[in-house]
Amino acid sequence: MKLLMVGGGGREHALLWKLQRDEPALELLAAPGNPGMATIARCVPIAATDIGALLALVAAERVDLTIIGPEAPLEAGIVDQFTASRRPVFGPTRAAAEIETSKAFAKDLMLRAGIPTARASRHTDPDAAKRAARTLGAPVVIKASGLAAGKGVVICGSMDEADAVIDSMLRGKILGQAGAEVLVEEFMEGEELSVFAITDGTHVLPMLPAQDHKRLLAGDRGPNTGGMGAYAPVSIATPELMELVTSEILLPTLSALREHGRPFAGLLYAGVMVTTAGPQVVEFNCRFGDPETQAILPLLRSSLLEPLAAVATGSGISAHPRLEWLPGASVSTVVAAQNYPATPRLGDPIDLPRPPHDVTIFHAGTRTDTDGTLRTAGGRVLSVTAVAASIEAARESSVATAEGVRFAGSHFRRDIGWRETGRHAGAS
Repeated sequence: MKLLMVGGGGREHALLWKLQRDEPALELLAAPGNPGMATIARCVPIAATDIGALLALVAAERVDLTIIGPEAPLEAGIVDQFTASRRPVFGPTRAAAEIETSKAFAKDLMLRAGIPTARASRHTDPDAAKRAARTLGAPVVIKASGLAAGKGVVICGSMDEADAVIDSMLRGKILGQAGAEVLVEEFMEGEELSVFAITDGTHVLPMLPAQDHKRLLAGDRGPNTGGMGAYAPVSIATPELMELVTSEILLPTLSALREHGRPFAGLLYAGVMVTTAGPQVVEFNCRFGDPETQAILPLLRSSLLEPLAAVATGSGISAHPRLEWLPGASVSTVVAAQNYPATPRLGDPIDLPRPPHDVTIFHAGTRTDTDGTLRTAGGRVLSVTAVAASIEAARESSVATAEGVRFAGSHFRRDIGWRETGRHAGAS
């Protein structure tokens, strides 16, 4: 079987890593891939959004299954074009992907379907947005409606801050077209979970919930990033809570999308806030999350390939057993480039340590010179993932290996999983 992974980040490296373990005989291709993926797959220099070239590659190579990693090609309609060409592909159609690519569409869908979420209004006029913010009061959340690489959500602690963010998005165009429309949203108190579910459009296979760390600095301080690390499992994600998430969020969302003429097959990712009133949706994504994927997949005992292939080929997952998970915990620490997230410096040479057996280094923003020198090529450079018997041990191993990564200006958080370790300390 020949498989193509579309994308070149840490999420795609982790997906290929797991799929190779599921089926060592797989012939793996990646477009465009990265130096880490090149150790297990043949990388082809085709951009993830060059759909025509990707279709030509799939035809020439007789690829059996294509998996779409990032959101940009999904927004561009890659699944629609692959399906029209009768090429098995894992991911939602362009219309279904609007659950992520348009936060305004997603919010309207949830409110109409009665899916628990925060109150919000959508705006293109800055003055109207500011009035809406004052109606809700501080703290208030300002969200860019479009794709903003994980940086389009700002929690504003004051009206002055809300005004400044609204002006920067709607007047200053700081996020370009992604911020041409904003949502002014009620702030939700609670703790957030990342819940992934493999779905054929009707049935779901929920994965192990994880918790992402968006803020740049320890203790959840500093600016928002695309994610500085993640861990799994999360103890507040009890079986009872996950049943609620499935019955009140995942399945009703899929039903609402079908009724809207946009059946969703692929990976549905719900950012869920656990509030005193129960789980509520922060936002949806239409693909595997990054860096949560790097934390979750090393704990997956059962096959990932089987359900992905079942969804892509249209055979469905109704008869697929629940996913099985290894005991223990996983912590993934992101090693970032100097000046990330503002204007990350690129091109610095990287010296990688030899990781211990319980640690995997996933490449996210790297490239290789013709002479073999590994260099930084993105803001989030590497994800250092450790698996151990406890969250504390996993974090210790992850941080110790991250300390051995050498490049100018590298930085990372040492407290991934701090809420979980706090709970453990309080229980002892």
